[in-house]
Amino acid sequence: MLEYKGYRGHVELDADAELFHGEVLDTRDVITFQGKSVEELESAFKESIDDYLEFCAERGDPPDKPFSGRLMVRLPTELHRRLFVEAKEQGKSLNQWIAERLAKAG
Repeated sequence: MLEYKGYRGHVELDADAELFHGEVLDTRDVITFQGKSVEELESAFKESIDDYLEFCAERGDPPDKPFSGRLMVRLPTELHRRLFVEAKEQGKSLNQWIAERLAKAG
């Protein structure tokens, strides 16, 4: 896993092409990079992010930030109700209750 300016990149090896290739994970935009060595790959990763940020600035668009902290989840009505009641019984908001459970699981 590579990290640069808050963006994270996932890397895979294409053995047939003798090439590393990767993609930035935390955006809706597609940002890719590749290299034949670790050094080349790391440089391409950073260059791709810098190019992306420059492209956004030129267009006047804000870059897609790595994760906003919002997660939309669709639940069956009865499960939603049950979780809401359990959270309230513990004196917590549903959001706080779920965040605590996810933190324990992760």
